[in-house]
Amino acid sequence: MRVLISAGGTGGHIYPALAIINKIKEQEPDSEFLYIGTHDRMEKDIIPKYGIPFKTIEVYGIHRKQIWKNGKTLTCFLKGYRQCKKWIKEFQPDVAIGVGGYVTGPVLYAAHKCGIPTFIHEQNSVAGKANLFLSKFVDKIGVSFESSKHDFPKEKVVFTGNPCSSDARKQKKIDKKELGLDPKKKLVLIVMGSLGSSKVNELLTKTMTLFQDKTYEILYVTGKDSYEEMKSHKFPKNVHLVPYVEGLTKVMKVSDVMVSRAGASTLSEIIALKLPSILVPSPYVPNNHQYKNAIDLVEHGAALLIEEKDLKGDIIVRKIEEIINDKEKVQSMKHALEEFDIEDSAYKIYEILKEMKYEK
Repeated sequence: MRVLISAGGTGGHIYPALAIINKIKEQEPDSEFLYIGTHDRMEKDIIPKYGIPFKTIEVYGIHRKQIWKNGKTLTCFLKGYRQCKKWIKEFQPDVAIGVGGYVTGPVLYAAHKCGIPTFIHEQNSVAGKANLFLSKFVDKIGVSFESSKHDFPKEKVVFTGNPCSSDARKQKKIDKKELGLDPKKKLVLIVMGSLGSSKVNELLTKTMTLFQDKTYEILYVTGKDSYEEMKSHKFPKNVHLVPYVEGLTKVMKVSDVMVSRAGASTLSEIIALKLPSILVPSPYVPNNHQYKNAIDLVEHGAALLIEEKDLKGDIIVRKIEEIINDKEKVQSMKHALEEFDIEDSAYKIYEILKEMKYEK
């Protein structure tokens, strides 16, 4: 299979794209790929490391407040569209896949105009602008949440789940001793993304002292930008700070409760691993989509929620205590998470792509 794929801007788009690529390679080892990303976002550093042929276009999102900047946005879109048509004619893909981010706009639109079967995937419960635009032109649309089906033409939508869930299951558990943790004690994992959140770290600095004498341990992934400042504070012995963990799912597999943001990829891993969680959605994302992602789980009893504005006092300690020593609560949350789970999302997407290829 020859596959054109595009995703950009954040890990929440890039890692699901990689999960799809890995599944296609697993099923058809001779497959060839061309990945088109933005010229200045994180995919330019991540994708080439995997040996995947990679090209970039200059592209920008729509400006709602600074409308005068949209002239450049449109110019770059048209230029990128023309460049993508040229690459598509050279590469001759069997299918084209968009996995989120505004870079997918010109790429998938060009593929559609070239007569290539097209598929997009929406990770969040609220559709992104690029996917809403592309939904008029693509052949199939995969969604991670049942609630996002209504954003798209119903005849195109397939509930696939998030392909990151497949990779989460494959990860091996970490040995707790590698992180200086006690294998016999329960573990609460607190993480607010690879860069962390300075606002949340500030709010939780005092909270950490409240874990004194608790029977469980805390692993606080502060984020690289906040680690040195956080490390300067004195915390109880059962609170362990690290700046970053490579392959976080291997730690999630040995955790009893997770406190995290509500990005789509993180939620897909929480669902796949049936990990009880306390979600603190970022209020700084488009359309407040993390809150809406979280609400899908919370309303079904699959997670607890704390809004960032309420993150004060001992609220996190109380929420953790509500779960960690209550076996019935833990089992109830795990059972609720099963309702959201798609056993092999990446394979389901592969099957859709294969069918599209042969219908061409």
